[in-house]
Amino acid sequence: MIEFVRNVRLWFAPQAVREEGRTPDYRFSLANERTFLAWLRTALALIGGGFAVDQFLPGLRWAWRVGLALALLGSGVLCSLRAVNHWVRCERAMRRGEDLPASRFPAMLSLAIAVVALAMVVVVLVGWAG
Repeated sequence: MIEFVRNVRLWFAPQAVREEGRTPDYRFSLANERTFLAWLRTALALIGGGFAVDQFLPGLRWAWRVGLALALLGSGVLCSLRAVNHWVRCERAMRRGEDLPASRFPAMLSLAIAVVALAMVVVVLVGWAG
């Protein structure tokens, strides 16, 4: 937890990250930045999906619509926060010459999206049957 708090401070002080260790090959830093941007695109897609479920499925029961929308919106929020945290952790590891940090987040996000997708399959099947 203390490491996470330290990383949150570094989110807003990238110059402090640069003061640590040695400067890595710029290609690795740019790859880290591209990964960060890919996570942000994923977060934006999840947030857009959450708004789409809420706005374009008015015939869906309120609890289902809000539940699915909030699951997608919450996943988008977590994904955006995870993006910056992952960027800082990887940049620091590269500068220190350490292995890149392992994470369970991709697996957790995949499971959350799979659960939402299964719920939407149920909604579609029940909607077609009814």
